[in-house]
Amino acid sequence: MNIRKAIATDMPRVLELIQELAFYEKEPEAVVLTVDDLVRDGFGERPLFEAIVAEVNDEIIGIALYYNRYSTWKGKTIHLEDLIVSKDHRGTGAGKALYNEVMKIAKVQGVRRVEWVVLNWNTPAIEFYEKSGATVLEDWYTVQMNENGINNIIKQ
Repeated sequence: MNIRKAIATDMPRVLELIQELAFYEKEPEAVVLTVDDLVRDGFGERPLFEAIVAEVNDEIIGIALYYNRYSTWKGKTIHLEDLIVSKDHRGTGAGKALYNEVMKIAKVQGVRRVEWVVLNWNTPAIEFYEKSGATVLEDWYTVQMNENGINNIIKQ
C-alpha cells in the first residue's frame, strides 16, 4: 500500500469515495459536490483543503481530506473532514495508515489538536478512534446551518 498526497487528477475517484461514504451514512442524495468543485477548491490559488490517498496497485482505495482551522483555545488545528476507505478494502489497514499519516502531518505542522466528527451509531469507527487514544466528546453537539437557513438569515 502506498500513501501519497492527492493530485487534481485523483478527484474523480475521490468524489466516488465521498459518494460511497454518503451512501454508508444513509444520505446518498446529500452530495452535491462535483469533480470541478474539488479541483477548484483543492488545487486553486488558495486551496481550501488537502487530501492524501491510499493506493493498492495504482488504485485509490481510500482518502483522508483535511484542512487547517484555528481554535481560540489551542491555536492552529487540523480538521479531518473525512477518512474514507472503499467497502472492499475495509479491514486491510488502509484506514489506519491514512489516519496515522494525518497525525504525522499534524506533528510536522505543529498543530495542537486534530478534530473530526463521527456519527454516534458508527461503533467500529468510535472504537477505532478511542483505541488510538482519541477522546470522543459526548457533551458537544455539531451545529450546522444549511444553504436555505443562510438565505433566510440574510433576508431578515
